Amino acid sequence: MPRPPGSLTLRLVMHERDTAADLKSEPDSSPTRARFGVLAFLCSLSFVLYIDRACIGKAAIPLSEDLGLTEAQLGYALAAFTLAYGLFEVPTGRWGDRYGSRGVLARIVVWWSVFTALTGAATGIGMLVVVRFLFGAGEAGAYPNAARVIARWFPLSGRGMAQGWMLTSAQLGAAMAPPVAEGLINGIGWRGDVSIPGVGWRGAFLVFGSLGIVWAVAFYWWFRDEPADHPRVNDAERRLIEHARPPQPSTEHPPIPWRSILRSRNIWLLGVVQTCSSAIYYMVINWYPSYLQKGRGVSSQQAAWLASLVLAGAAVGCLSSGYFNDKLSRMTNFHPARFRIYGFLGTMFAAVCLLASVRAESALATSLWAAAACVGTMSQQATFWAVTTEISGRHLGSIFGLMNSLGVPGAFASTLFLGQFVTWMREHGHEGRAQWDPAFYVYAGVLVVGAFCWLAVDARRHVPDSDAGA
Repeated sequence: MPRPPGSLTLRLVMHERDTAADLKSEPDSSPTRARFGVLAFLCSLSFVLYIDRACIGKAAIPLSEDLGLTEAQLGYALAAFTLAYGLFEVPTGRWGDRYGSRGVLARIVVWWSVFTALTGAATGIGMLVVVRFLFGAGEAGAYPNAARVIARWFPLSGRGMAQGWMLTSAQLGAAMAPPVAEGLINGIGWRGDVSIPGVGWRGAFLVFGSLGIVWAVAFYWWFRDEPADHPRVNDAERRLIEHARPPQPSTEHPPIPWRSILRSRNIWLLGVVQTCSSAIYYMVINWYPSYLQKGRGVSSQQAAWLASLVLAGAAVGCLSSGYFNDKLSRMTNFHPARFRIYGFLGTMFAAVCLLASVRAESALATSLWAAAACVGTMSQQATFWAVTTEISGRHLGSIFGLMNSLGVPGAFASTLFLGQFVTWMREHGHEGRAQWDPAFYVYAGVLVVGAFCWLAVDARRHVPDSDAGA
């Protein structure tokens, strides 16, 4: 259903600004800052989420050698994670909509942490596939429920900032994963002498798995689903948050309007955007350390730091996405065309940089270009979140879960493709860069597809609350 450009969003922003001005004019009514405590929990959640997800990229070579796996076989285990991630996005988002994000988030973090630790107990490809599938089922619920928390705890003008910092924290976790995993697996040395011994790849997964247990206990003790229920929220902060939210006509949650959702062009376009971005990102976190070692011939330690550099580019992209999303919102009154162009330019920039990375000769140069590609790929993520929130209405958890799951085909295919491609190239006599580099042209083409999908997104068309009249 179309609506006037930015009508609801603009009214909410104007009302939010008026509310903030009224609060400042009243004595002793400064809003508390409990919402920033919520943001700290969401950022640490993202950090743990991605350090647990990305650590397997650095462990891939010792794990494969120990279990006797080819790249193609390892690809099945890596793809099992993405398959489960897609299947469980909508159910866990729905659980948050119905029962609240507090209990759901605490439970799923404990779940995925247990299976992170159990990855280190794998004895063969069968067990590894099952464990990584169950690990992905747990991680699937994190972002749909985090999106719901942001919508309930932050005024509209601050959501881009919150989303940007949370996504940036995720990429910092991913960037930390390669060097931390390298230190845990092989130890930390100084001038050639190992001063802290490693615990091996099995012990490394046990250490990573323990992080989430600590987070879940602290979060469940401190967090509340509604700002009004939190003891550290005063009336001024509650008013600032709640006056900027759309009115909720009832406490009952209506059935998900699947017919309207599946007819929405925006849903499918944003799903393709996520598919293309996920294809690139999962190639980086799952395979880039192996590419640097086997394709570029660098040492294990060098591969860890260069892979960290590439993933740091994703962190820069996420941080800038939150800043520019809010800036564009204020400058353009949420004019949808500006967001389309921003998403298009960022994704096209990523495609060009990825092509340049293949042409670079040194491992450092190729990593710098790949880092720039990650900046471009992730620079439109906060915009993706903002547009999703705008069009989703009362079904934010469910719809965001669906959209995120629509990115899974790209992640799944990307993970399988590169493992199968590299194995096939080796079987046909190719080694080193010749075994890996041609695949990057395919990934650049995927980014071009995502860029043009951005141009067709229209944030003025939102999903109705029900299928009535659809």
